[in-house]
Amino acid sequence: MSDNSRRISIGVIGCGHWGPNHIRVFSELGDCDVVACADLSTDRLARVKQRFPQIATTTDHHDLLENDDIDAVIICTPTATHAAIAKECLQAGKHVLVEKPICTNPANALDLGKLAERLNLILMVGHVFLFNNGIRKLRDLIATETLGRVHYLDAVRTNLGPIRGDVNALYDLATHDISIFNFLLDAKPVRVSATGRCITQQNIEDVCFATLEYPDGTLGHIHVSWLNPRKVRTLTVIGDRKMAHWDDVNPFDTLRIFDKGVAEEPYYDSYGEFQYLLRSGDVHIPAFHRVEPLVNQATAFRDSILSGKSLGPDYLDGVSVAQVLEAACQSMRENGATCPVGSHEHEPMTVSSA
Repeated sequence: MSDNSRRISIGVIGCGHWGPNHIRVFSELGDCDVVACADLSTDRLARVKQRFPQIATTTDHHDLLENDDIDAVIICTPTATHAAIAKECLQAGKHVLVEKPICTNPANALDLGKLAERLNLILMVGHVFLFNNGIRKLRDLIATETLGRVHYLDAVRTNLGPIRGDVNALYDLATHDISIFNFLLDAKPVRVSATGRCITQQNIEDVCFATLEYPDGTLGHIHVSWLNPRKVRTLTVIGDRKMAHWDDVNPFDTLRIFDKGVAEEPYYDSYGEFQYLLRSGDVHIPAFHRVEPLVNQATAFRDSILSGKSLGPDYLDGVSVAQVLEAACQSMRENGATCPVGSHEHEPMTVSSA
């Protein structure tokens, strides 16, 4: 049980796109107070100060680490800085929620996790879609075998921008879908192949296609792009009983279950003709409680701190995703060659039901 009498003081490092969202959510969450934020841009800090006048601002994130009143830090800085800043925060005795991906180097992620364990601190990774109730409902459908044996998953995550200059589209966008695949299947892929193209800048892929193979043979395919005229956030799961389609952009029919599949063994009408009888049944839209995923994530982080037990994606989940990204980038350098995914001991993922 959480100690509801205790309040948690929060600091936020990075006030670009996601930082202000974390400030808003934690400020509205019970038992939490956002007391300070840091960013190199004085313009960004001024905008935060205008919206949240009670929050102290600074251009030096070390000011937050030296503040003994701050219990936990949210890291929303560029990916390349995650490892160093997270290490500083942990060494300063702060619980850490770091935005995805945890870092670019899986070995660094493992080191961060071991440091957090030694210091008895919470280290959570911001795989926010694992706190999306539609994705959680989909996981329940897979776990109860409502869809049957899952053959493959197909995810599309595209938009026109924003174009990143620090990491490619895989690190920026596919991180979400890799974490979702791992969560739904409760497993990590064993190998991956990927291709991509650098269109707007050198050595940074704007569009990528990746295929992941899981231990039981299930395939996962991911298409991500910063150069697409349509914002698409979809996931299709094909089972041998039913099929599911999740559309995060659709505010009403976000998750649909299709009672469709192959009904009978193949038959021949004539020489050279080979057919399956396709089955097409009802379409079901399951009900689930709609809550902003960032609120669910913040709640899990708060409860993890209060209980002393990780209730969300931990560093090992972050390592798994980082290993897939590393293998996928290696595959792109090798013109789509199949590359093995690194291994580490990993217990099944636990996510709070907040």
